[in-house]
Amino acid sequence: MSSAAEVTESDDVDFVRVCRVDELPAVGAAAADVYGQLMAIVRTRSGEVYALDDTCSHANVSLSEGELDDHTLECWLHGSRFDVRTGKPSGPPATVPVNVYPVKVEGDEVFVGTTPLNA
Repeated sequence: MSSAAEVTESDDVDFVRVCRVDELPAVGAAAADVYGQLMAIVRTRSGEVYALDDTCSHANVSLSEGELDDHTLECWLHGSRFDVRTGKPSGPPATVPVNVYPVKVEGDEVFVGTTPLNA
């Protein structure tokens, strides 16, 4: 996905258009660059869309290349697992959460907030 271009506001949050829903994997994650912030945009089996930092807090590698199991994204390198709703790791080796971002889907467009929810 390319860098985001369209910005909208909602409840004091700036949302940036990131992609269309059909550009995401049916289940899994894709990397997006949102004004220089690398994010993993995740779509679950039930169709929910989440956004979190794309860099593992343990090994500094891309989380979007990992596997999604329900609401847990697993880092491909050492197996750290992060809840895509909260950013919290579920156990070692990662101990530091990653940021999660607000997401809204309007029609077939995915918008991501630029301020982390858990900052």
